[in-house]
Amino acid sequence: MSLETLSINTIRTLAMDAVQKANSGHPGAPMGMAPMAYTLWQNFLRHNPKNPKWLGRDRFILSAGHASMLIYSLLHLTGYDLSLDDIKNFRQLHSKTPGHPEYGYTAGVEMSTGPLGQGFATGVGFALAEAHLAARYNREGFELFNNYTYAIVSDGDLMEGISHEAAGLAGNLGLGKMIYLYDDNGISIEGHTDIAFTDDSMKRFEAYGWHVQKVADGTDTAAIAEAIKAAQAVTDKPSIIAVRTVIGHGSPNKADSHDAHGAPLGAEEIKLTKSNLGWEFTEDFYIPEEVKAHMNATEQGAKLESEWNDLFARYAEQYPQEAAELKLVLEGNLPADVESLLPTFDKPLATRAASGQALNALAKVFPGLIGGSADLAPSNNTELKGVNWIKKGDYSGRNIHFGVREHGMAAALNGITLYGIRAYGGTFLIFSDYLKPSLRLAALMGIGSIFVLTHDSIGLGEDGPTHQPVEQLAALRATPNVLVFRPADANETAATWIVALENRTRPSALALSRQNLPILPRNIEGVRKGAYPVRDVENPDVILIASGSEVAVALKSAEALESEGVKAKVVSMPSMELFREQDASYKNSVLNPGVKRVAIEAASPLGWHEFVGLDGAIIAMQGFGASGPADQLFKEYGFTTENVVNTVKGILPVKA
Repeated sequence: MSLETLSINTIRTLAMDAVQKANSGHPGAPMGMAPMAYTLWQNFLRHNPKNPKWLGRDRFILSAGHASMLIYSLLHLTGYDLSLDDIKNFRQLHSKTPGHPEYGYTAGVEMSTGPLGQGFATGVGFALAEAHLAARYNREGFELFNNYTYAIVSDGDLMEGISHEAAGLAGNLGLGKMIYLYDDNGISIEGHTDIAFTDDSMKRFEAYGWHVQKVADGTDTAAIAEAIKAAQAVTDKPSIIAVRTVIGHGSPNKADSHDAHGAPLGAEEIKLTKSNLGWEFTEDFYIPEEVKAHMNATEQGAKLESEWNDLFARYAEQYPQEAAELKLVLEGNLPADVESLLPTFDKPLATRAASGQALNALAKVFPGLIGGSADLAPSNNTELKGVNWIKKGDYSGRNIHFGVREHGMAAALNGITLYGIRAYGGTFLIFSDYLKPSLRLAALMGIGSIFVLTHDSIGLGEDGPTHQPVEQLAALRATPNVLVFRPADANETAATWIVALENRTRPSALALSRQNLPILPRNIEGVRKGAYPVRDVENPDVILIASGSEVAVALKSAEALESEGVKAKVVSMPSMELFREQDASYKNSVLNPGVKRVAIEAASPLGWHEFVGLDGAIIAMQGFGASGPADQLFKEYGFTTENVVNTVKGILPVKA
């Protein structure tokens, strides 16, 4: 048996043994993928196991995250901080080898995968970030950014809609440093894929503008290597290589069957499979010494990084200004005087418009900020003025046309952010439903992607209930590790952008109004704390809590209540999440204990009970909206001074 075959079979047997020990997992895909993964990692992938965050590395994504034992085997064999004991603890609580790869949990895992299509789409962001930084900072003889984004994708990835969005975007942009290996094994959970998937996928990719190749035999490592080399030679198109594999390769009774997909092979079948593969070793989790020496990439990786570091040092000497700016881009820090750089607002303004002004002001001092919109830039106000648009062949701009591809856009934002640049993307709040899985993954990975979500309520008016968000705020707020902001005016909106950029380990969702809102005094620290009084009184009888456009309603209602002898404090709560994180003293100073409270928000009431208690009241949407002018809609659904006053009277004790 050749050393190559021995290495490939080591990957296969580790996968079989780990799944069997865990009594859970997916053995078949790693067994079929092993030759292509070995070929890529052994002969092409530039990486340093001792520094998984080396900037000059190639990126590898296992989009078919259910095949996680493939990447765990590769990480262990090539020298990452992943021991054989970690492999043996596959899928166990708190192990470094969870059921699907998790970013930040296992060294060498570039992103969390498992939800099919996510790795495929996020890779577009990786490739776009590389192209962008190369266009801005590479100089002749100094190719700092020259890495590839590789991925192994599955039949399931190609079925998911997000991959279609992402493939179209990548083809339109001509991202030539993307090379995807398609594990074309023809099997899914329910059986052979032709029961539901009869696309000529490769013709589809040709139509998207991809470079397409096929390898008929997934065990032919020479053919796979030649295909990768050919893909590298095509610099103006992303590449996909369909590699025909056999799921559960080597298993006498379960190969090429859905029985090999998502369950252990069984002890007897593993024994037969190892014999069938010519594996002579009886010990489970056995790794031949020659394989350990052959696949260990630590020495080569250290050499590659050292060469890159030397290149960067010479670059910094010759191009000090560019090197200094690149450092700012990658560090992602706001300047100390950032608050003074924000625009000032003194007239009513839609928060989406204020967001655009704040974004443009911050982009001038935050050179790593890039983004765009799902074909809604004029409406979302996400365009950076005086800055070029990224397009095929010229990636130096900072504006991105994502097209009407909310989900693909959100995944690409995650890829850009993971690469080291801060990325934002815009759409309407109602369409956060279309991008929610990618936003959730950003939260799970703990990265600071920014989502600009305009047209935040029934206040968008005549477009009607199909475009009027009701339950979206509650859904976003229910997602762990997401910061949701609904600013009350232009000043809060500007502050929101600062707070979002300061938070690098959680995504931010900015819910912004279409209609103009009155201006409040600037209180950046109040926004940082999630809630603060915008109208304070001594010993209040009631506290009115609101977000967004309803803060203005609350303020008018407080004045009306005062004329009737009721002292009303008004609290703006742009971020429930940040307010929850404050200490008890601050919370009590904002929401005085023992005082009745009324929450006002033109959205679902879910979540507000936490702040008003059982004896408070909530004025919120109880159904969908309707088509009509915004002022009429607010009256129709009870967001009026009269209704707030009556609601307050309904919960206050009757005075003698």
